[in-house]
Amino acid sequence: MLFRTGNEDEPLADSEQYEAVLKDLYNQMIRVAYARVRNKSDAQDAVQEAWVKMLAKRDTLRESNKLAPWAKAITANVSSNFNRLAVRESSCDYRGEPADIGDPAAAEAELLIEISELLGALDPRSRTLLLYKFYYGFKDQEIADALNVPVGTVKARIHRSREKLKKMMGMPNSL
Repeated sequence: MLFRTGNEDEPLADSEQYEAVLKDLYNQMIRVAYARVRNKSDAQDAVQEAWVKMLAKRDTLRESNKLAPWAKAITANVSSNFNRLAVRESSCDYRGEPADIGDPAAAEAELLIEISELLGALDPRSRTLLLYKFYYGFKDQEIADALNVPVGTVKARIHRSREKLKKMMGMPNSL
């Protein structure tokens, strides 16, 4: 198998199960890339490049149970490189007609757009930490491992990033 996806002593039962695990990993990687590049096509390109890097460096993965965090970290780095290398034009204009207040889906979409804009206004380190913690669901230890910093540093940076976000939203710090 290209990657082991669990306990080394218990290989996956069949290729369908292995394929399902890799498809789930692919979907997670797409979400990571899309959060960075904000363009579906570029996100797919970033994930493809991340897979190439993962295959080339698969022997550096020491613990097979950390495949997902390892893959997401590679995807995040590749996606950041995409942003550095290309000047992007927005493919969508989110400033169109105001949504109907009575439509819950439209209200949720507006909220997601507002959150995305606020996160985009944060510095890259703060944005990355908040995305890892609250969007991707990484544990503090996983973030610390991915960034090669102590867990306490991760917790402090997440706290400061949340405070910056609250300040941008005009919320009191006591929340």
